Amino acid sequence: MRTVVICGGGPKNELMSFKSYSNDEDIVFIGADRGAITLLELGHMPTEAVGDFDSLSSEELMYLQQSIKSLNPVSSEKDETDAELAIAKALTFKPTHIVITGVTGGRLDHFMAVLNSVYRFQTNYPHITFKIVNKWNELFLLSAGNHELVKNKDLPYVSFFSFQGIISNVTLNGFKYDVANETIELGNARFTSNELLYEVGSISFTSGICLVIRSSDE
Repeated sequence: MRTVVICGGGPKNELMSFKSYSNDEDIVFIGADRGAITLLELGHMPTEAVGDFDSLSSEELMYLQQSIKSLNPVSSEKDETDAELAIAKALTFKPTHIVITGVTGGRLDHFMAVLNSVYRFQTNYPHITFKIVNKWNELFLLSAGNHELVKNKDLPYVSFFSFQGIISNVTLNGFKYDVANETIELGNARFTSNELLYEVGSISFTSGICLVIRSSDE
């Protein structure tokens, strides 16, 4: 299983932990704009760096050019965001998982752009698992069907939101608050902060796109 880790240019104090990816030879690191600098500072050599790099000083850009073999600068006048370009580059490595960090802090419009890009790519590449991760949260999207969720002691709270349309016939098993054949509509906050009671639980539904957020208070 190949995982691509994309690092954006968000605040370093909000980044996910890279510990589980440090010694895995099948991990590909991609820096999106300033995220390439962040990866180097954290001791992870990016395989690729993409973006317009307009947030970098001339000295930082020179540092990237000297450090990274594959640097892919693009014009700042472009239709795609840097994160979107990074995801497209990640697909060329034929991954099973794409993990994106460094995109939830700072400007909310940038975060929403990434979330919508993940939705589009997840729809087009359903065999790949896409996740947005920071220090306290992970976000991913589920389509209709039955999905197992494994308990994560570091992210004990699990919330479910409608990302597109009505989520119909929602059934939760193995949670503190199980439900059967419920509906999650846009604007519904009822399914916030649930918890898994067992090592494995499940959610099933018959229509809609579900945004899952797993969180920690710490």
